[in-house]
Amino acid sequence: MSREPVAILGGTGPQGRGLALRLARAGCPVVIGSRSAARAEEVAAALAPGSGLELRGAGNAEAATSAEVVLVAVPWDAHEPTLRSLRAELAGRIVVDLVNPIEFDEHGPLGLPVAEGSAAEQAQAILPDAIVVSGFHHVSAKLLLDERGGVDTDIMVCGDDPAAKQRVLALAALLPGVRAIDAGPLRLSRFLEGMTSVLLSINRRYRTTTGIHLTRLDLAKRRAD
Repeated sequence: MSREPVAILGGTGPQGRGLALRLARAGCPVVIGSRSAARAEEVAAALAPGSGLELRGAGNAEAATSAEVVLVAVPWDAHEPTLRSLRAELAGRIVVDLVNPIEFDEHGPLGLPVAEGSAAEQAQAILPDAIVVSGFHHVSAKLLLDERGGVDTDIMVCGDDPAAKQRVLALAALLPGVRAIDAGPLRLSRFLEGMTSVLLSINRRYRTTTGIHLTRLDLAKRRAD
């Protein structure tokens, strides 16, 4: 069955590679984007050699124009400059921001303040002609890359455009062991991003890859926007 084509900017990092692999396994044609097209091609070839997956690498600009749905998985310090450089390429597309504004010091991870409120809201301010949706913040790269099991977490998605959000929810639900959950408008993205530093701290202390599971949630009772 044909699936939604996806591009992943910053797809050579651990989470980008993991999402590329899992989505390609689910039948999505995936383009891994990077500042270096050669590096992106190298990573794409190494992810699943001989598998026949629709998985290739390209420079970020080419990747951004290769799909209607574009995931942003760059490091926080590259978030703003990368998006500003791709404003034209990302116009009219659904941009899924999964970047967490985090720094690390001697005490561990710490969420950073963002003038716009969140990385996702910053992305929408930079990309007024795109539709920004946020999600995938709490998915462990280690679990994504380890195909011996499922991802086993809830993925919460925020956005202001109901149709775009529904497409991203459907994409998230393709990952094995995942429940895709509508978490509300884009302004709530700041809380999803902030929770990531808490999870990273827990995982460091307990040497695990815990995610988030919401209890007593019946997805069939979701209200329409």
